[in-house]
Amino acid sequence: MLSDIEIAQKAKMLPIAEVAEKLGLAQDDLEFYGKYKAKISQTAGEKLKSKKNGKLILVTAINPTPAGEGKTTVSVGLSQAFYKLNKKAVLALREPSLGPVFGIKGGAAGGGYAQAVPMEDINLHFTGDMHAITSANNLLCALIDNHIHQGNALSIDPRTIVFKRCLDMNDRALRNIVIGLGGPVNGIPREDGFIITVASEIMAILCLAEDIDDLKDRFSKILIGYTYDKKPVFAGDLNAQGAMAALMKDAINPNLVQTLENTPVLIHGGPFANIAHGCNSVKATKLALKLGDYAITEAGFGSDLGAEKFFDIKCRYANISPDCVVLVATVRALKYNGGVKKSDLSNPNIAAIEKGIENLKKHIANMKNYGVHVVVALNKFHTDSEEEIDVIKKCCENEKCEFAICEVFQKGGEGGTELVNKVVNLCERPNSFKFLYENELSLEQKMEKIATEIYGASHVTYSDKARKQLDNFVQMGYDHFPVCVAKTQYSLSADPSKLGRPSGFVIPVNEVRLAAGAGFVIMLTGNIMTMPGLPKQPAALSIDVVDEKIQGLF
Repeated sequence: MLSDIEIAQKAKMLPIAEVAEKLGLAQDDLEFYGKYKAKISQTAGEKLKSKKNGKLILVTAINPTPAGEGKTTVSVGLSQAFYKLNKKAVLALREPSLGPVFGIKGGAAGGGYAQAVPMEDINLHFTGDMHAITSANNLLCALIDNHIHQGNALSIDPRTIVFKRCLDMNDRALRNIVIGLGGPVNGIPREDGFIITVASEIMAILCLAEDIDDLKDRFSKILIGYTYDKKPVFAGDLNAQGAMAALMKDAINPNLVQTLENTPVLIHGGPFANIAHGCNSVKATKLALKLGDYAITEAGFGSDLGAEKFFDIKCRYANISPDCVVLVATVRALKYNGGVKKSDLSNPNIAAIEKGIENLKKHIANMKNYGVHVVVALNKFHTDSEEEIDVIKKCCENEKCEFAICEVFQKGGEGGTELVNKVVNLCERPNSFKFLYENELSLEQKMEKIATEIYGASHVTYSDKARKQLDNFVQMGYDHFPVCVAKTQYSLSADPSKLGRPSGFVIPVNEVRLAAGAGFVIMLTGNIMTMPGLPKQPAALSIDVVDEKIQGLF
């Protein structure tokens, strides 16, 4: 089989204006970025406000493994399969970050014959949204340090600045730095650091903002640090929100591209789920609900991270709720959760499946805890045996959960029609969606519910540092905010080595951060880095340009 990039480069794409026309959008509704990419204007969204929403489908997964589960591939293939059955669906995905593209995880445009294209553009610079977010973030940082250098009228204590610079790249050397060296003309020396762009609060705000006015209001609420007498200082105190919004004027509009089968895809925003809230933009999802009879979106990593945050943060703020959840699993991932090494995952192993399937059971239970209908989509690999598949199918029957085999990687939309039929039937049934917790609970109570009910932990502990930070944010009046947990994606616990369905473990909160503009409090657990590093053999070493074509991207 051809590589992902070879398949993508052979695709026969339609001009993006023709893809938009299928959705009822005119050329005046678009801002073109070449022949195959466009942004959808704010005015187009306003014209659709009175239109009835379609059905909302969330694609999530079990805990990811180094073998990959193909959640985005299933999302893309599912959207293609709807059109095979003459049903109008619009897919809404996150934008890839350059960190994983050049690191180890790879891109986020799908795979095989279920991809969004132009694949190279989407995975690299795309329409410049990541650069706009980076620029807005770093403009605020520059304004903070300039204010201090120019006399510090707000009496900002440089030792308390919590807003960090960002870069859309894995670069561990920038995690902790010292700035302002070289004498008085170069500013006030202080400790600082970089986070990856997708962990920036600017990214979270972009993905939750309804419009440009909401964006500016949220920017003004960003906590940047404290005064010498310990009073909080916000971006609005520097009057930074207007200039930051100017850099985001185009980035706030969703991007329209297409799949290999010329079906529409909205790609907008891309916070990681292990260190941020893991969902594409509210604007793109709401637009998809207006443009299609079915809107498909995904949330990062497993349901313990992405889906929980999609429900308790995104749905809460956007006032939306899912009609169906697709839970992606693979035979390989379940064997890995059953203790099999990555190198042996292609070998049949019923015993490992039966052990690792406890992970799937927990994710099914988690989704049912929200009162939504669930269908398990088994992303099939050619090495999967019928006996192994039968074990998973019987598990779903026992859990009273729908099951469908998905072969979109090899077959494109044709390989997802069984899944579409299950999804359509579930969408027609009424559900009883509910949040895991209400706003009135304390931050500690919210964290406890996530840890015990979603992860399966016994309880939560707080470091002295985290306890002080938490108490401070409560005193500042942010106890009503939702909680966003930064946790390893590889385990239900905070320890990536605890596979399957661990129990009796403790979730240790080491640090608490406030994202006042985004509207949530971040609980950092375990050993989570907000600026990842590159592996020993980064993917970047295999990427090249030959005869004006990018090679080795995936």
